[in-house]
Amino acid sequence: MNPWTHLRSIDPADSGLLPADRTSFLADDGHTLLDVVYDWERAHRELGFGRDPSIFAKRLALGAACATGSSEAMLDASGVWRFRELLPFVRAPQDTVTVGEGKTILQRNDALARLLGFEPCRMPDGSRSDRPGLFLQYEGLNPSGSFKDNGMTAAFSHARMVGAKKVVCASTGNTSASLALYASAAGVPGFVLVGSGKIAMGKLAQALDYGARTLQVDGDFDACLARVRELSTDRPELGVYLMNSINPFRLEGQKTIMFRVLDALGWQPPDWVVVPGGNLGNCSAFAKAFLELHELGMIDRIPRLAVINASGARTLDRIYNELGIRWNHGRCDNKAIRGEYSRMDAAGERAATVATAIQINRPVNLPKALRALDVMDGVVRSVDDHCIMEHKALVGRHGFGCEPASAASVAGARRLLEEGIIKPDERVVCILTGHALKDPDATVRYHAIHRHGRAGDVSIPLGCSSNRPVPVADDVEAILREMG
Repeated sequence: MNPWTHLRSIDPADSGLLPADRTSFLADDGHTLLDVVYDWERAHRELGFGRDPSIFAKRLALGAACATGSSEAMLDASGVWRFRELLPFVRAPQDTVTVGEGKTILQRNDALARLLGFEPCRMPDGSRSDRPGLFLQYEGLNPSGSFKDNGMTAAFSHARMVGAKKVVCASTGNTSASLALYASAAGVPGFVLVGSGKIAMGKLAQALDYGARTLQVDGDFDACLARVRELSTDRPELGVYLMNSINPFRLEGQKTIMFRVLDALGWQPPDWVVVPGGNLGNCSAFAKAFLELHELGMIDRIPRLAVINASGARTLDRIYNELGIRWNHGRCDNKAIRGEYSRMDAAGERAATVATAIQINRPVNLPKALRALDVMDGVVRSVDDHCIMEHKALVGRHGFGCEPASAASVAGARRLLEEGIIKPDERVVCILTGHALKDPDATVRYHAIHRHGRAGDVSIPLGCSSNRPVPVADDVEAILREMG
């Protein structure tokens, strides 16, 4: 490892540094999460980085022209590693495992913005645009079809540096697909634990196709995560490297989603970032990104954060809004959190939502998410499955489409707009975490089944964007009649 990278407990009372080649991703107390931390002055001095973000856009252009060839050119072609000075833990280009991830799009979507109720936005300089300020960040354009590739390229690079022989994850689907892809690229055996019947078929198909050994556990995601933590942490002699987002190197890669957003916005932060909440890795990574950039003097303010749960998997919403638990300078009420988990177990509560990517009862990054909400002056909301599917259809109608969990961000933005929390003239970035083809069954069910009524969380009719297939006779005139 390079001399400026270490691991450190997220507990502010524990400032001791741990070696970066450690593969147990909990502090020595056995339960506190870790951060990757840097001696920024030394790193940037030795890397010759003057903290001018214009270099990242130059690399984007260079990488597009040189997607093959030298290691440096391959890094420039990656939407993660072109920002390598902002996650400087890799020793040398040859340590990096990349498949060209991160070539994603920030789309300003005026049609959807007006439908949701956004108005012409205020610009950072105080002037007013003639367009609304709703932006959609399409992470489904990554090679495996989800945001997970941002984190996997970083975690697999760390795994290569520490000589990992096997990699493993628990998954609701997207993690398994991404792990399988990167395990194949890195040439290491990959193992995936999925809950029986708890994964969208499109995602399972990817894991199988990419060659990962897929184990269907008789349990849910939380049970699978407990087993992989046993394998990787409690049985170190097995040499199994954990790829879930408890791994802080995963979150280093996911920081780059925000770097790309900022790059597209001229390094002027939006007013809000709205993200679905499942295992809570993204919101944790985003806050770390903004806090570091602010400390480095590369941005002058930190945007607000909205984390959106599905109503059928709203652990963070309950803990934050109903129990009132906060980060509290690292002294969050862990006893109350454990009590809530015990209550859920006693009541037999299990996550259940059409948005399977965020169908998680016990989010492993909950403490980091509480910290993120503190750093970014955040809010938490939940939206029900009907609302998620309506907004998924709207994204498809007005944009490039997304999987159900992604649409929670758009549905949540609309709810916060109607509540008056988000203002109509603010600039808002919604993170679309996965591709529309991740769960085609959910899409077909929405469009093929006619429903009536209204979604419970926002003022939008059910089925307003449904596009049912129409049976028609094998006759040109009949076809023309349906074509209008």
